[in-house]
Amino acid sequence: MTYQQQGTAAPPGMPAPTMPAVPPQAPPPGPQGRPGAPEVAPPRRTAWAEGVDQLRAAATTEPGRLRIIGAVLALLVVAFGAITAWEMTDRSAAADDVLHSSQPLSADAADIYRSLADANTAASSGFLAGGQETKASRDRYERDIDNAAEKLVTAAANSEPGSASEKTITKLNTMLPEYKGLVERARANNRQGFPLGGAYLRYANAKMQVMLEDAERLYTVENQRLRSDYDDATPYPWIAIGVGVLAIGGLGWAQHRNYRRTNRVLNHGLVAATAASTVVLLWLVVGHSVARAGLNDSYDNAVRSLNTLNDARIASLKARGNENLTLVARGAETVKLGTGPDAEVVDAFDHDFKLQMKLLTTKLAAAEGLADNSAGTKPVEAATANMKVWKERHTEAREQDNLGNYQGALDRVIGSNDKKPTGECFDKVDEALADAITHEQAEFKQAAGDGRGAMNGLVVGAAVLAVLAAAGALLGIGRRLSEYR
Repeated sequence: MTYQQQGTAAPPGMPAPTMPAVPPQAPPPGPQGRPGAPEVAPPRRTAWAEGVDQLRAAATTEPGRLRIIGAVLALLVVAFGAITAWEMTDRSAAADDVLHSSQPLSADAADIYRSLADANTAASSGFLAGGQETKASRDRYERDIDNAAEKLVTAAANSEPGSASEKTITKLNTMLPEYKGLVERARANNRQGFPLGGAYLRYANAKMQVMLEDAERLYTVENQRLRSDYDDATPYPWIAIGVGVLAIGGLGWAQHRNYRRTNRVLNHGLVAATAASTVVLLWLVVGHSVARAGLNDSYDNAVRSLNTLNDARIASLKARGNENLTLVARGAETVKLGTGPDAEVVDAFDHDFKLQMKLLTTKLAAAEGLADNSAGTKPVEAATANMKVWKERHTEAREQDNLGNYQGALDRVIGSNDKKPTGECFDKVDEALADAITHEQAEFKQAAGDGRGAMNGLVVGAAVLAVLAAAGALLGIGRRLSEYR
């Protein structure tokens, strides 16, 4: 007989079974590793990063590589044209300044100095003549003053606002009428026989010396500006040349790559791009070399000669002014040569005359050495010959003055009663130097004009050919891409 267990109660004396306890579980970590943190979307990638990935992906296929090569070639060719246009624009502008601005201004500055110095010489010569002043001497003085005023107006119009040259020109324009007033007072007193006339003329000369220093400074500044323009116009455009070589090298590499992969010798687009780029590079190198040669020739064979001749002319003008003032001052102004008690005391103006004649001798010898043909040498030789006669006549005039024969000295300087005065020699020296300057000015214009002309069309031509070369490169690469469609 089977016993059926009733119910589920545990037998007596046995405890009821229990389920084991489950420990509490932590919630699953969030996307950032922090418990319970909210889900955050991944950071958005930059356009640059996506572009790099796309470029990397494109580089794994031949069409993608061709597109990249085409873009790089077009960029190189366009950069070559742009840099060529930029560099040659700067050099063309500097060459234009040399030909039409800085050199003419330098010549005007030298002419301002010459006109002022010659006016001072004419004024002193007229003073020495007293009531016997000739109409030619008076007209020469007025002509020089008018020429100086006219050149100052031109220089002021072409000078840079706020520059040192503009300030110097303004100062000269202010002092010029003051000088004229002193000269007129000197003449008025001299005609009446008043000794105050000599004092007024010395005051006028002192003011003129300040003006001449300013004019000489203006001449120096304009010469420095001219040299700076030459320095800007003549350097080779190395950046453009380097980019051009790189562009042609890239085009050659692309054609070689195309030949290795397709066994086709020529790609018409790439050949056209290479030809256009080569034309630009050759035009750039040859054109700038010709321009550089012309500009350097204009400086070496014309500007250097002009500077030397202008220096010689300035020295002759200073010498003539001091020669006249020696007789005007009559020993009123002296200078001590040396510092000891036995130092020689000499006439200040005669001492300056000798210094300027030494400088004139040196400059004429240098100008003769710089002259590159007989047309440039002859006037310099004529100036040298007349300078030697000038020295001889001046020595005779000083001997008469030292002997107390003032009239005899005066006759040998301004030619009152003497047929061979020193003034005649000075005029011949000045005329010969003017002829030499005119010749060298023509030489400068010819050489500098040829140099500037070699750059004509290069800027526009380089830009147009660069665009055509870029189009050719893109068409050539596009031809290869069409084979994959």
